[in-house]
Amino acid sequence: MIVLEKLEHLQILLKNKEFMKLRKELEQENPVDLAELIEKMTKDERILTMRLLPKDLAVDVFSEMDPDLQETLLSEITTEEIDHLVKEMFVDDLVDLLEELPASLVAEILDRVHPEDRATLNRFLQYKVDTAGSIMTSEYTSLKKSLKVPEAIDYLRQNGQDSETLYSCFVVSDTRVLLGVVTLRTLLLAEDHLTVEDLMEEKVVSVQTEDDVEEVAEIFSRYDFMTLPVVDKENRLVGIITVDDIMDVILEEDTEDFEKMAGTVPSDKPYLKTSVWELAKNRMGWLTFLMLSGILTGAILTSFEDAFLVIPVLVTFIPMLTDTGGNSGSQSSTLIIRGLVLGEIEMKDIVKVFIKEFEVSLMTGAVLALLTYIRLRILYPDKPLIVLVVSLAILATVIMAKLMGALLPFFAKKIKADPAIMAAPMITTIVDASSLLIYFFLARWILKI
Repeated sequence: MIVLEKLEHLQILLKNKEFMKLRKELEQENPVDLAELIEKMTKDERILTMRLLPKDLAVDVFSEMDPDLQETLLSEITTEEIDHLVKEMFVDDLVDLLEELPASLVAEILDRVHPEDRATLNRFLQYKVDTAGSIMTSEYTSLKKSLKVPEAIDYLRQNGQDSETLYSCFVVSDTRVLLGVVTLRTLLLAEDHLTVEDLMEEKVVSVQTEDDVEEVAEIFSRYDFMTLPVVDKENRLVGIITVDDIMDVILEEDTEDFEKMAGTVPSDKPYLKTSVWELAKNRMGWLTFLMLSGILTGAILTSFEDAFLVIPVLVTFIPMLTDTGGNSGSQSSTLIIRGLVLGEIEMKDIVKVFIKEFEVSLMTGAVLALLTYIRLRILYPDKPLIVLVVSLAILATVIMAKLMGALLPFFAKKIKADPAIMAAPMITTIVDASSLLIYFFLARWILKI
């Protein structure tokens, strides 16, 4: 049943006050789907539906809601309901919530939290945004290496209820230094006389609290982890990052890069919830910069005005030339930016990238130049030199554009900027000016004007 049909069905049950039937149907729904349905309800429907949910399910649904809806809901429900939500949420989800709320509401929620949990939350909130520490959770279960298999399993049964995941169990010393990792599967299949130390894998891939989330995402992608331990500078285990948290990070980073590549300032708000003024403000900076950059193109055209007057037909090929250059540069920059972001390409690979893109540009440029030459010779049989100028300009422009598109993202990374800024808008502006210079210098040289 599609979302709208399901929503209408739930609204009818609410209107008819068939609360028991509604509760049973709600219990069968996935928390993610329920969060989407509740977001589309009216205020009264939303509050009543949340109150009909079993408490544990209500916490899961609340965790999946949009931050704006969470804030709205907190202002609509009772103090007791807020207390339950706060107490039952996983620490990492609660940290995400607190980071989005106004300071006054954050203070109110922290006042209701148990002192021990409050200290944990305050520590998490002090980690820099976009670091491993800011997205980790402290709700995990660790093991001592001396435990025998039955003891370890019993310990997990007694203490694992509040853990976000139990699949990977990290082994620590008495001072919480990370020693190794053992999977739950390994424990369940092992013989009883063995200890955790006998079974654990000592070579553990971990990250530090201050590591950037992009580096964490690369590790998850590289090793296909479900869980990753987070340690401090003394290699003491302070938290874990689960795959669901890193998926959110990857989505946010991809969205941010996409927006930068489109020439707009990244925003953490959905499009329909962003005001017209904010959308305009986010776009105006890049548009202004690119418009002013276009003055360079105008200056080049002005400086070669004499060539237009002598041979006016030269002007007709400018759009084809600049479009080809812009498209060629964008192709290269997109692939290189993706490679740099995913870690498939590193700074040390710049020479390899240059050689490869040069070879690609020669092949593609030669094909486009040949097609241009054939087409223009048919259209302008009496202007062989002009046809030659345009064809050579196409070849040179493609080579120049692809090399620029490949190298500029490296330059951005070198100066600690996001390679995504060297995407289509920026590349096109630079390539347009460069292609015109190539074109008119070739025209002056070959046509003697």
